[in-house]
Amino acid sequence: MGLIDKFKSGLNATRKKLSHEITRIFSGSPKLGEETLEELEFALIGADLGIGVTNRIVSAIKQAYESQGSDGVNVITIARQEIVKVFDQSAEQLCREDGLTIISMVGVNGTGKTTTSAKLAHRLQLDGKTAMIAACDTFRAAAVEQTKQWGQRLDVPVIAGSYGADPASVAHDAVAAAQARNLDYLIIDTAGRLHTKSNLMAELEKLHRVVGKQIPGAPQEVLLVVDATTGMNALNQAREFHKTVPLTGLVITKLDGTSKGGMVVAIQDELRLPIKFVGLGEQADDLQPFDPNQFAEALFSAVKSDE
Repeated sequence: MGLIDKFKSGLNATRKKLSHEITRIFSGSPKLGEETLEELEFALIGADLGIGVTNRIVSAIKQAYESQGSDGVNVITIARQEIVKVFDQSAEQLCREDGLTIISMVGVNGTGKTTTSAKLAHRLQLDGKTAMIAACDTFRAAAVEQTKQWGQRLDVPVIAGSYGADPASVAHDAVAAAQARNLDYLIIDTAGRLHTKSNLMAELEKLHRVVGKQIPGAPQEVLLVVDATTGMNALNQAREFHKTVPLTGLVITKLDGTSKGGMVVAIQDELRLPIKFVGLGEQADDLQPFDPNQFAEALFSAVKSDE
């Protein structure tokens, strides 16, 4: 399956909802009246595109109708173009330093950090890089075992401590082990934590300080993993984490299980944080680099069909 097909499949729930709503709105309203605009606005907000992006799409469609008339307007093309404008045109790549590059995976509980860490390590290996995972979620009893299982399944080395061990100590040992093996990347799977828990946020800062002493500037990437099914709550998480931890990018998981895939656009529009990867399924290769053009195309690709 090609990348665009993965996006289409992963965004199926979101695009079907938009397809149904936009087709209904514009097939039943040959003229662009206030009622039609309000319905379009409601449909776009319902997909969690955010107020700002929704207003720009509606405004662009209204302007096109005023200047071209209804016969010359393709609503879907306009919406797609406005979404692409939100993102930088170049796909964001992971940082790559000479020597070891450290990626810290952070976020609240249940977003899929452990699974995403393993999938990211697997993707790096497929790209010809070497990678290791540090199992630093020592507070969840099954987390370390889960990481080890993923490591065995994908042939990725894992450094782990015992349940309840100091996460910073595990990270320290993992950095030393990765350096000794001359690896390209170390992915640190941190414990899920609410941004409101100051003691847990302080612990995360401690972990980052420890690895920063071993490798100046580390972690070079701090990726917030957010669950797309939470809709606009994901934006709140990103907003608050970014206040405390210097995020370098986002990973959006579970896009294949939500009708609110537009939250990707809302997060980018407000925070301007690059979206590095998106999760489009359960398989090891379903973590895909984010491409704004393909995302926008997939988001609206089903509008003219009756899937």
